[in-house]
Amino acid sequence: MAAKEIPAEVREEINRIIEKFNKKTFQGREDQVFYFAEFKKNHLFLKRREYRNLSPVARLTYTGNMKHWDFAIYKWTREGYDPDEFMFPGAEFVDGTVEGALKAGLEAYPV
Repeated sequence: MAAKEIPAEVREEINRIIEKFNKKTFQGREDQVFYFAEFKKNHLFLKRREYRNLSPVARLTYTGNMKHWDFAIYKWTREGYDPDEFMFPGAEFVDGTVEGALKAGLEAYPV
């Protein structure tokens, strides 16, 4: 079965969710510290910029439902995404949503 590509309207909604999260979470410094999305086929890669550093945080896989994304945290020890890892700070926020993934990433990799 072919992977379902993330539709343009879903990408736009994701960018709005991330922008709202950045404004609330990094208030006053969201031009220096912020999350952003990269899309590739059915994957949403959540990345974070902290001043001059870019860091991968998590990969979400589109299932066709905005409230049921598959989540994989980035593991620096393996230099890759691990969908089976749920023993990390912030795992309790993983609820299938983009917002939950942003919160989990911030807890796993604090600024």
